[in-house]
Amino acid sequence: MTTEEMLRLNGTHLAPYMQLATALIGKVREGGGNMFRHQLDTMATLIDYGYVDSVLLKASIVHDLIEDVPDFNHNLLLSVDYESPAVYDLVLEVTRFPGETKPEFLTRILENGSRYAKTLKVADRISNMIALGFVVNTAFIDRYTEETVKYIFPIAEEVDKSMLGELQSLVVSRRKYVLALSKEP
Repeated sequence: MTTEEMLRLNGTHLAPYMQLATALIGKVREGGGNMFRHQLDTMATLIDYGYVDSVLLKASIVHDLIEDVPDFNHNLLLSVDYESPAVYDLVLEVTRFPGETKPEFLTRILENGSRYAKTLKVADRISNMIALGFVVNTAFIDRYTEETVKYIFPIAEEVDKSMLGELQSLVVSRRKYVLALSKEP
């Protein structure tokens, strides 16, 4: 990250969003770890790829709140700061709603998502794919990997080819991992 990019982060107040995300502490992920740390991993992935837009980074910290905390008070997210409405809208774009199948959800983002929603979804998937290295449910890993190839690769191809490269590498490594698991006695 260049000095100019680092300076753009100066003044971006992420702490209030992190405080909201603490509602995800203790929510276990099938991919390992907990949901709070996943939010921060997703933000770190974006920063690692040079994304410094404050709305995108704030949304990454709370991107699973509405989906994974059923009693979450949406007004809290809408009243954090002057960017809250834009952050809220972006979170809604990447939220899977009740009754929406996973393929419908991913197709919605692929076909109708904003550039920020697509970028956030790719960073989210990178975090998820890394976590699969701690999962032993091969059917889950297979399904998730195939879903990544079918839906997330085209999104990544559109928004960030470097992120696509990481996802492709993760898919290869997860397929090798499943193969190794299947050969264990």
